[in-house]
Amino acid sequence: MLIYVCSSSHGFGHAARDAAVLKQLRRLRPDWRLVMSSQVRPGFLSLLLGDGEIEQRPCRWDVGMVQADALGSDPSATLTSLAELDARLAWEIQLEARWIREQGLPVLILGDIPPAAAQLAAAVDAPLVWMSNFGWDAIYRPFGGAFELFAERALESYRCGQFLLRCPFDLAMDWGLPEQRLDLVCSSPRPLPIALRGALAALDQPIIQVGFGGMGLDLDPQLFAQWPDHHFLMACPPDPGSSARLVGIPNLTLLPEGVRPLDAFPFCERHLGKPGFSTFCEALSLDLGLHVVERRDFAEVSALMHGLARHGRHRQLSRAQLMGGDWQLDQPLLPAEAEPLAADGALQAAEQLIRIGDPLRN
Repeated sequence: MLIYVCSSSHGFGHAARDAAVLKQLRRLRPDWRLVMSSQVRPGFLSLLLGDGEIEQRPCRWDVGMVQADALGSDPSATLTSLAELDARLAWEIQLEARWIREQGLPVLILGDIPPAAAQLAAAVDAPLVWMSNFGWDAIYRPFGGAFELFAERALESYRCGQFLLRCPFDLAMDWGLPEQRLDLVCSSPRPLPIALRGALAALDQPIIQVGFGGMGLDLDPQLFAQWPDHHFLMACPPDPGSSARLVGIPNLTLLPEGVRPLDAFPFCERHLGKPGFSTFCEALSLDLGLHVVERRDFAEVSALMHGLARHGRHRQLSRAQLMGGDWQLDQPLLPAEAEPLAADGALQAAEQLIRIGDPLRN
């Protein structure tokens, strides 16, 4: 059996939740071939997967929204990228369909959530399962104009699936498919390197993790000095210049290569960052408080913030507060309005994929 995942190129959050599901599938069906197809750089994808037996295929299936920075979108650049993708997508689908057929195995396509997954599934005559908390139709439509065409095309593709694995913090996704609602979809922390674990355990200050996704955000290093009674953790920014500026700050530790932000969560009291599905799932699974910087140009954010208010301890900040250092780390977190969510969504998704996939092998 071949499970082929078309993972969105929009950001690391899609890859993180897809990796969590694939790891559960690997545990439950070690004889199945699992393929992660994504444009996420191979080294980072390998870190997420933590399993060299899960194959990688370097494909770009969608655009999502091009980011101006970690907190804002660039609609004009997005339209340009969508046009460029249109020009080469048929060729990409043809190549991957040929590769899939050459494997000689029954196949199930999992789409999170490139509309092109529907075309690939049709090309190899395979069932298609979607997994997401939103579709690109809902993201594109509010921008209007030329985005309307892409929204309609995406919606048409989503209706071609056979099943929807509905993640929490979800938009409507009225695609006319049978579906299963999932709990939090995330992986579990791995042990930290001994030296880092010892250093964090020895701190007598609250530990705050700062994270703004794969793009990062260029924060003024002097902002950390405004909170001398707190110690901060960050993944190394992708820009070498930004990394160099952060070296030597007394109350900041940059995570070493090979350590995911999730791995350090058990040592942290709070997380400061942007609204993001995988960050929310990982943090809520460990009851980590979230300081979230507002964002208004992405339709998913309203669902994320509504879900956070219901299920997680949090505070919301403006971008001006972030850039001015008014991080409110000394303020109490707002309590959740409802009960916490369970953290077994990746297992639920894997089990449903097995229920769909097992009959295909006969």
